[in-house]
Amino acid sequence: MDKKNKRRKHSQLKEFWRRFRKNRTAILGLVILAVIVCIAVFADLIVPYARCIEQVGADRLQPPNPSHWFGTDELGRDLFSRVVHGARYSLFVGVVTSLIALAIGAVLGASAAYFGGMVDNVIMRIIDVFMCVPPILLSLAVVSALGTSLRNLIIAITISCIPGNTRLIRSVVLTVAEQDYVEAARSYGTTNRRIIFRYVLPNAMGPIIVNTTMMISDMILSAAGLSFIGMGIQPPAPEWGALLSNAQTYIFTAPYLLFFPGIFIILTSLSFNLVGDGLTDALDPKLKD
Repeated sequence: MDKKNKRRKHSQLKEFWRRFRKNRTAILGLVILAVIVCIAVFADLIVPYARCIEQVGADRLQPPNPSHWFGTDELGRDLFSRVVHGARYSLFVGVVTSLIALAIGAVLGASAAYFGGMVDNVIMRIIDVFMCVPPILLSLAVVSALGTSLRNLIIAITISCIPGNTRLIRSVVLTVAEQDYVEAARSYGTTNRRIIFRYVLPNAMGPIIVNTTMMISDMILSAAGLSFIGMGIQPPAPEWGALLSNAQTYIFTAPYLLFFPGIFIILTSLSFNLVGDGLTDALDPKLKD
């Protein structure tokens, strides 16, 4: 039985990869994302962190050159090292906030859809209240209340992301909860918690995975936006949004200060969206060859 399960899983993965690689833009997004992830993981090997906070007055506002590939900022700090290490902050915030929001949204959305009635009404009315406020404004309000730090930035973006996640997961679980295997599990006396986490959520993971992948892109942009207006990660930490904020004064005299962090934000966001599109094609059983 174990060998049959392994063969079936292997066959499913093989079919998934076959469908995914048919989308050329998704493969391009995956390659770009892999490069950016490698830059973030091996940032210390690419360039020491000390170099991105080292201020050299004599080198201030130098254009790209062999010594400083991306040039230097107004304090003489090497922009290449700051962009490389900034990848860690942006990816960390995007992935962590998305996963936390996914976990909380899964519990709330699945509970609302599975139990219905009063539980559904209470949860969804609270979600409706939060959804009345645009996510970026909600994040800004939370950061203003808690203060500017990496931890508070993660909390703020996560809170703004939970309502949309909860609504999506509820809508997906509503269809799964009506399936025969769920009714069979109930008839055998299986606990509600086991049914939700063992049968309902795993069979609803396709749309959830796609949404989470694309949501990481939105979280990275939200973090960059908050840092750009000074409400996110604070200097001297080299976060991409903060780099753009510092560079706006020099938009005409040193445009490279805007170009390099901006292009990395665009490429990272685009790569997650392209991969999400590929996952949609690969996980949607209604799509035929």
